[in-house]
Amino acid sequence: MQTGIANFDYYNPTRIVFGKNRLNELTEMVPKDKKVLLLYGGGSVKKFGTLDKIKQVLKDYTVGEFGGIEANPTYETLMKAVQLVREEGYDFLLAIGGGSVIDGTKFVAAGALFDGDPIDMFGQGVGAHRPIERALPFGTVLTLPATGSEMNSGGVVTFVEKKAKLGFGSAFTFPVFSILDPELTYTLPKRQLANGVIDAFVHVMEQYMTYPVGALVQDRYAEGLLSTLIEIGPKVIDETNHDYNLRANFMWAATNALNGSINRGVPGDWSSHSLGHEITALYGIDHGRTLAIVLPALLEVRKEQKFDKLLQYAERVWGIQEGTADEKVEFAIKKTGQFFEILGAGTHFSDYDLGEEVVDELVDQLEKHQLTAISERGDQTLAISRQIYQKALRPD
Repeated sequence: MQTGIANFDYYNPTRIVFGKNRLNELTEMVPKDKKVLLLYGGGSVKKFGTLDKIKQVLKDYTVGEFGGIEANPTYETLMKAVQLVREEGYDFLLAIGGGSVIDGTKFVAAGALFDGDPIDMFGQGVGAHRPIERALPFGTVLTLPATGSEMNSGGVVTFVEKKAKLGFGSAFTFPVFSILDPELTYTLPKRQLANGVIDAFVHVMEQYMTYPVGALVQDRYAEGLLSTLIEIGPKVIDETNHDYNLRANFMWAATNALNGSINRGVPGDWSSHSLGHEITALYGIDHGRTLAIVLPALLEVRKEQKFDKLLQYAERVWGIQEGTADEKVEFAIKKTGQFFEILGAGTHFSDYDLGEEVVDELVDQLEKHQLTAISERGDQTLAISRQIYQKALRPD
């Protein structure tokens, strides 16, 4: 087990362009000689005018479009974009949307130049794992804060036929730049705003909720982000509340939750995402809501292994100062689940009309994707993951 802060490198080349009315600066960031492909999702960027604004700014460029990237971007759809890029010679990509569109664009950027079958980026029982060695340059215009994909090098892709949701990444898949305009969030519905708050919150927890190694800066930074999301979350999900400063803090918190700054030199536990991805792959539940199902149950089942950090979390983030250590930890876990429920996300399978039948199916998926020894210690076996799913079935 790690003791003390581990050696680390920190590299993040993404230029962040934050604030109001920054789209006009695209011409300063996209080279004039590039053939640009705009990638986006289900049409909201068209409906609310964002796509037209960007096309107007880039009117002197050669520009094409690829729409229809799903909320959980599928390999099958993204491979069509890869083929388009290769056939028509696009050499710069611009993602317009949230984390799914940005993740998908990262895959297209790498897949278009990949030597061999792009499925081999993944491994994990889907393809042979081979490293990404180059990618097309790309930028992003963020419309939904949640994943932090606008300032990191990772992505997640869904395989429909294989019923899998798997990650990839490399030093070559950082965005060149990302435009973060909080006003672009004003069109988002409550459900998407809530999912974004939950996703960002759990990202921080997975880099923080392990065991102490004396990383004071990383801990305090993580606790500040968690406290910020708890403070602003219930206000953010009011879709009629177009408070610029509120949305700005939400957007920046979500970006910082997964831009690599709080996980340097410390252990991490990404098992919440691993277990949650399988729920989305099999049952189509929103990613953020799968995390709301998994995390409280995981904290209960793994309470002993995470006890010291849970106590720290209880005292520093939730301000729980009374009671025994055990009582503080229990209350903190309860408060976590209640926070997700305040945001409108059910925290049990029963909230989504699912029952005990899910457990075997989900555990089989974990085994198929080689997720048999996960967590910060690598000691979360399939049997323990089964306990977590079972704990999440219904309220006690």
